[in-house]
Amino acid sequence: MLSYLDCDTGIDDALAIAYLLAHPGVTLAGIGTVNGNTTAPQAAANTLGLLALAGRDDIPVAVGEGEQPYPVSVHGGGGVGGVRLPAGGRPAPGTAVDLLLGLARRHPGELHVIVTGPCGNLAAALAAEPRLPELVASVTVMGGAVRTAGNRTSRAEANIRHDPAAAATVLSAPWPVTLVPLDVTVEHRWTVADSDALRAGGTPLHTVLADMLPAYFDAYESRLGAREIPLHDPLAAAVAAGEVTPADAPRLSIRVAADGRTVEDPTGSAVRVVLSLAEPAGPVLLRRIRGQ
Repeated sequence: MLSYLDCDTGIDDALAIAYLLAHPGVTLAGIGTVNGNTTAPQAAANTLGLLALAGRDDIPVAVGEGEQPYPVSVHGGGGVGGVRLPAGGRPAPGTAVDLLLGLARRHPGELHVIVTGPCGNLAAALAAEPRLPELVASVTVMGGAVRTAGNRTSRAEANIRHDPAAAATVLSAPWPVTLVPLDVTVEHRWTVADSDALRAGGTPLHTVLADMLPAYFDAYESRLGAREIPLHDPLAAAVAAGEVTPADAPRLSIRVAADGRTVEDPTGSAVRVVLSLAEPAGPVLLRRIRGQ
């Protein structure tokens, strides 16, 4: 699967990157960054540092734009729990929109786009190239809270709430789009034992990822009532890669409200929404990231 990741590299985006790098059936052709968990330039620096640890400086990373980052983030300092990452390479010339459009034009009908941050870059790419839905094989978006509570407001999820207009544009575009909302991602988690198992993987990337996770556990412990973390972004990547099987993924009419809610509404756009999985995703993700 030829893939392109658009992200705001915080802790769970970092796990998604590690997952995509480790999957033998995935070729990660490029990464764009957007303002969200941190600024787009900081997200690019985080991404380049992770790629350096993985020995994958061949993957281009381009800086995007978008609204300002969240004023409060569960991801800690620098978006990565205050962990110091190595200096990676330089960002690719041009913007994240340029990188995405270039890849889509070079590989028409082959590129699978995965969005784990706000949708600003993808909406901008649609405005720049109206034919983009014809060039892209599929789009998978981590975002929304359809039949469950939000994590940014009582009903809105952070990625969608950050740029509702962009999300509305992306979900209504005429391409195969799958939404992976909080309804499913909050139900699939790692424990401290999983973090320890990740560290035991032994590579520099495994170690740095494990170093990031305490900040994430700290942020979620009071919210979830347990020292566990939801696997938002890596789960969306695994759905896109076909490594986890949805048990319930209906096509729903979804409208993105101005306040960021993802509402079931007959006037909305038809979107495949993953509401549950056939098996626990945590062990699948851990095995893949560890290279087992």
